[in-house]
Amino acid sequence: MKDTAIKHDVFQAIADPTRRKMLILLADKEMPIASITEQFPITRTAVNKHLHVLADAGLVQSKKVGRETRYTLQPEPLKELQKWVSFFEKYWADRLSALKEYVESED
Repeated sequence: MKDTAIKHDVFQAIADPTRRKMLILLADKEMPIASITEQFPITRTAVNKHLHVLADAGLVQSKKVGRETRYTLQPEPLKELQKWVSFFEKYWADRLSALKEYVESED
């Protein structure tokens, strides 16, 4: 039987500001879900749903330690995002150069 679980990609996962904040929280340390929940004005159930989206995208990993679930950042999938964004940097550089020329020509 085919696995019908919905998997999220990195772009979907980071589209939500709450999930982006969760990634920042987890950047330096492993955290239990209770500690993550304390950082947000949402329910533990909502935090858990966000963490599942991040886990489906491969951005966080969970492990059971006693009775609690702890989460850690898995930054490898962010390389896909970096690669995609870096493609467009050349256009930003061109725009900034054009803006600089325009501003300097006004003087």
